[in-house]
Amino acid sequence: MPDLQAIVDEIHEKLQPRLGEGKAADYIPQLAHVDPKKFGIAVIDVDGQTYKAGDADVPFSIQSVSKVFTLTLALGKHGETTWNRVGREPSGSAFNSIVQLEHEEGKPRNPFINAGAIAVSDLVLAGHTPREAIGEIVRFVRYLADDDTIAIDPEVAKSEHATGYRNFALANFMRSFNKLTHPVEHVLGVYFHHCALAMTCTQLARSGLFLAASGRNPLTGHTVVSRQRARRINALMLTCGHYDGSGDFAYRVGLPGKSGVGGGILAVAPGKASVAVWSPGLNNHGNSLLGSLALEMLAHRTGWSVFGP
Repeated sequence: MPDLQAIVDEIHEKLQPRLGEGKAADYIPQLAHVDPKKFGIAVIDVDGQTYKAGDADVPFSIQSVSKVFTLTLALGKHGETTWNRVGREPSGSAFNSIVQLEHEEGKPRNPFINAGAIAVSDLVLAGHTPREAIGEIVRFVRYLADDDTIAIDPEVAKSEHATGYRNFALANFMRSFNKLTHPVEHVLGVYFHHCALAMTCTQLARSGLFLAASGRNPLTGHTVVSRQRARRINALMLTCGHYDGSGDFAYRVGLPGKSGVGGGILAVAPGKASVAVWSPGLNNHGNSLLGSLALEMLAHRTGWSVFGP
C-alpha cells in the first residue's frame, strides 16, 4: 500500500497556489457565499484507516453526490424495475438539459443527471409522505457514515426551491409523459432536500466505503448491497457521474466518481479506498476544478485507476 498520508499531504501542498480557481455555482444563492479558497481531501481505505488534509472536516453542500445514495435506496426498494423509469447511458448533455427528455419521451438517460435523479426521488417516495422519504434518506446516509450528526442544510434546500425553475420544468415535462407517479411538488421537495445534505469530506468518504468494499461497510461490518450491485453502481458512476465531463474524468482519473455543484466529488477505488474531495470552484462541466485535479494526482501516484497503473 502506498504511503497515503504523504500522498494526500503532497496533493494539498501542490494545489495551494491554485486555491480559488474555477467558478462557484452562484445560481443557487446559498452556494455563492462559500469561501472559494476551501479545499479538502479525505481517503479511507478498506481497512478503515483515514488519511486527510486541508478542509476535510468542514461541512459543505454535497448536492448531486447524494444521487449515489438515493439510487442505492431506490434499487433496494424496487430492484431492477428501477431501470423501467431511468436509463443507464451517459447523457453527453448538461446536467439540467431538457432536450434529450423530449426525444426520449420523458425517460431520463441516467440516474445522475437532474431529470434522472428526480425520477429516482419519485421511486424513493413510493409509500411515503415527502417528510418520511427525506427522513429515510438522511437515516440511510447516517447509517453509511456511521454518524448521526449528518443533516440537511435548510437554507440550501430553501435556496434550491426558490431558484429551481429548470428542475420544475424537467419534472413537469416528465409528468406529462406519465413518468412521475407523485405530485411534482412532492417529488421536488424530496429532491431539493437530499441535494441539500451537508457533509464533510471525511463523512462523505465513509459513506462511499461500501462501494469500495464489494457492498460491505468495513467500518461497521454491515452489508449494504450485494457485490454485484456495488459493481453496477460503480459502473454507472464511471460512465455517468460527471455529466458531459464523464469521459474526460474517466480518461484523466479512471475511477468511478460522482460530482456535485457544491464542489464535492466522491470517488471509489474498488478494493482499495473511498475518496472525497471538495473545492467550490467548478470547471465548465459543473465539476470541481481542483477536486478533479486532486483525484487525477491521487490516481497517478497510487496507480488506482481501474484501467491499470
